[in-house]
Amino acid sequence: MQLDLNLLTALDALLEEGSVAGAAARLHVTSPAMSRTLGRLRKATGDQILVRTGRSMVPTTRALALRAPVHALVQQAHHLLSAQEELDLAALERVFTVRWHDALVAACGTALTATVRRQAPGVRLRLSAEPATDTPELRRGEVDLASSSSPPTRPDIRHRLVGTDRLVVAVRPGHPLTEAPLSLERYAAAEHVTVSRRGNLRDPIDDALGAHGLQRRVVAAGPTAAFALQLALESDVVVTFPDAVTRTARDHLGLATLPLPLQVPDVSLYLLWHQRYDDDRAHAWLRDVAAGTIQALFSSPSA
Repeated sequence: MQLDLNLLTALDALLEEGSVAGAAARLHVTSPAMSRTLGRLRKATGDQILVRTGRSMVPTTRALALRAPVHALVQQAHHLLSAQEELDLAALERVFTVRWHDALVAACGTALTATVRRQAPGVRLRLSAEPATDTPELRRGEVDLASSSSPPTRPDIRHRLVGTDRLVVAVRPGHPLTEAPLSLERYAAAEHVTVSRRGNLRDPIDDALGAHGLQRRVVAAGPTAAFALQLALESDVVVTFPDAVTRTARDHLGLATLPLPLQVPDVSLYLLWHQRYDDDRAHAWLRDVAAGTIQALFSSPSA
């Protein structure tokens, strides 16, 4: 029997995405074409591969056993075919989608863009906002590089720790909290604004205050750091946010910052990408540029 080795790529996509539509989108083919490919895989393996359960599809026992070796084979084939290719940044033409927190884009998005344009003029960047809900764009190949404050839980999403940041309290110039050393009680008694893409009025700060028997009043939740910092400038509300990633906007607005009177862990920042890009030299270059840009931000002195 003659087997089309392209079926391995399709099988890898089907096992990873868990659906015909998802695999089709990943490989840039139509759903009917992917359905026909699944039929060929079923005939070649003598197994259903994916079976329908209600409105979704689940892998068979054999498919689960095949997932890891199939993925390894596809990655090895990709590496063999591209191992001799040298990355020519001057000739590279590619579009990368970077999905970062808005404060991170505001802080170093221009530096990232300038560095990319200088090193690889043919590369274009899409700097997109984080969605209101968690979505699988990394797995689907719709996002090349993302940011997160925590490492991923899925094994197919790679991560790289690029820095840690301390939380600070930002207030308008002349705010009553600036008139004396900031105590935990005065901090808790102030009115606060949170930054949440989901509109949450509560975050880990509330848990830390609760451990001291204190509770703060959150009067607003904004979707972006820019909104929260502007609100802090125009009123007596307090915003608690990582120092480095808001420094540029904060300095531009002239806000005052105070040490947070709470013992809380530093905030970590991770870059995330899908494992399909592990051996992609252009993507590795982008990761290095992004990491260097962010690390320069974290290593610069506080205002």
